[in-house]
Amino acid sequence: MTILAIALFVGTYALILMEKYVHRTVAALLGACAVMVVGLLSPEQAWGSIDFNTIFLLFGMMNIVNVLSRSGFFDLVARHAMVFTRGEPVRVLWTFSVLTAVFSAFLDNVTTVLFMAPVVVTVVTRLGLKPIPYLIAVILASNTGGTATLVGDPPNIIIGSVAGKGFGDFLTNVAPYAVVATVVGIALMHLLMRWRGHLNAEGSAHRLQQILSDNTPVKTNPKLMKQALGVFGLTLVLFMVGHPIGLEAGLVALTTSTFLLLIADLSPVELFEQVEWATLLFFMGLFIVVGALEHVGVFEQVATALTNTIDGNIGLGILLVGFSSAIISGFVDNIPFTISMASVLRELEGTLGPAMDPLWWALSLGACLGGNLTLIGASANIVVSDIAAREGHPLSFGRFMKYATPIALVTTTLALGLYYLVFMLTGAGQ
Repeated sequence: MTILAIALFVGTYALILMEKYVHRTVAALLGACAVMVVGLLSPEQAWGSIDFNTIFLLFGMMNIVNVLSRSGFFDLVARHAMVFTRGEPVRVLWTFSVLTAVFSAFLDNVTTVLFMAPVVVTVVTRLGLKPIPYLIAVILASNTGGTATLVGDPPNIIIGSVAGKGFGDFLTNVAPYAVVATVVGIALMHLLMRWRGHLNAEGSAHRLQQILSDNTPVKTNPKLMKQALGVFGLTLVLFMVGHPIGLEAGLVALTTSTFLLLIADLSPVELFEQVEWATLLFFMGLFIVVGALEHVGVFEQVATALTNTIDGNIGLGILLVGFSSAIISGFVDNIPFTISMASVLRELEGTLGPAMDPLWWALSLGACLGGNLTLIGASANIVVSDIAAREGHPLSFGRFMKYATPIALVTTTLALGLYYLVFMLTGAGQ
């Protein structure tokens, strides 16, 4: 049964990597169905293996973001950002990268790139610039910015749920290193684009002035925007204060988003049509496949091996978990990897107790930042690639790596290295 569970897990992974031929959601659901058909899990056990805290968190945040979008909030932000750039490519790079990082930290990086990437394509093409480097910058910023908080990147959502960590825990233990990685990443992208001649501004200011001479007001719904921003702010506050009193992030997001649907003058049916159901079902399918591995004791065996390797040396564990997570996440989607590794660390926690908390943060930094290594490393990468192709600017695997991989190697090494250094210097490593 152990061999069968591992075989189905590997097969599901292989199908996920073949997304050109099989959609990742279909791959995950096929794996989940196979787990139940062969009898590794009963339907009841499969249902119980789904982490609904993660599902509720994603569903709730998707609804809040959809209402914000309906209010015209993102269009308004994009218009102001375009004005602020004044036709200067350097300003375009930094403005949209910083905006992407900030939005990714408090929404989620997939949602952020869905509205940010088309805006970037529009701006840079009208300025006579090549969109691909700017889109890669958006991808890098979305993954590094999303690393900072519980809700910013799917791996963090998974870690928060499995490890029982709250919004404040990520702000304290992960955000400082994610901010450093974000700033350094944008700066390196700036140097790389300058070296390759993508920041030349000939005629750009004139083109942008022509664009901005159109004074057509952005269509907004002020009442809806105030309601959505108010609920969004309340949600963030409850994320920070709710965990200590037993309010999990998933319950908070589900409750506040439902309240927003109650007070907003919108059709829930229309809003639910905008929910990324494929993403939710992808998570559910993976939880079932991973649940089969847990059921047959695979994670217990891996946790034992990891415990023996670390032998109580948490500093060694930080380096081992962090860098292995980064490398693996670069070549397989970081979502299924994090689901698997989180289960291993949960087993390890039974042996080491709270002393192993730094390993959760090493996993977060490694899995999130490692997603920048290749085009298939994170969901946001695939989303931007699809948008680029739809806009007539295909983004190849090799071209992405020319820009992203060197930057990802530097930022990931820097973040994990700083975290390890702080851990050792504060006496925790003694």
